[in-house]
Amino acid sequence: MLPLERKKRIRSLIEKERLIKIAELSNRFGVSEMTIHRDLKPLLEEGCIAKTFGGVAWKQDGQEANTKVQGCVYCGRGYSERLAYRLILSNNRMETACCAHCGLLRHSQMGGEVMQAICSDFLTHTTISAPLSWFVMDTSVHMGCCHPQVLTFEWKEYAEKFVKGFGGHVYSFEEAKTVLVQKMNGGQNNCHSQK
Repeated sequence: MLPLERKKRIRSLIEKERLIKIAELSNRFGVSEMTIHRDLKPLLEEGCIAKTFGGVAWKQDGQEANTKVQGCVYCGRGYSERLAYRLILSNNRMETACCAHCGLLRHSQMGGEVMQAICSDFLTHTTISAPLSWFVMDTSVHMGCCHPQVLTFEWKEYAEKFVKGFGGHVYSFEEAKTVLVQKMNGGQNNCHSQK
């Protein structure tokens, strides 16, 4: 397949699927991931796609992704306010992720652009600062959101009590980001696939 034809097909596929991993594009077109990155460069410059963790997402009508997307800024899924994770960026934009899983991944992706991040305490449903929160992973409680599932707690003491009853591990903000990125890179790179 000629590069020009491949680029057209890639654009069409991203527009149709809305969110796709680089590895998946590489497999579908039988070319290296570096070739896919080169093919995507014009689409990124044009503004019709945006980078995501390990992939790309379609931006509707070339607008900023978070102004049009009705779902999660990271995975595209719809969200409930109870699990939402919000990032306030340096340019006064706000992005909403469907859960702490996607929020932490997006937070890692955006780095220094994130001025503030807020989420909701799993038990009290009050708004809390994400960097000051405690995160529980690998628990037996399933909220029906992205995997590996991440639950947020304002107090470490309550997170630890929760883990005693429902299993899992408690992490600080930085630990949770690191562990989650490692889990996603370790083969669990689809937010919606369960182990």
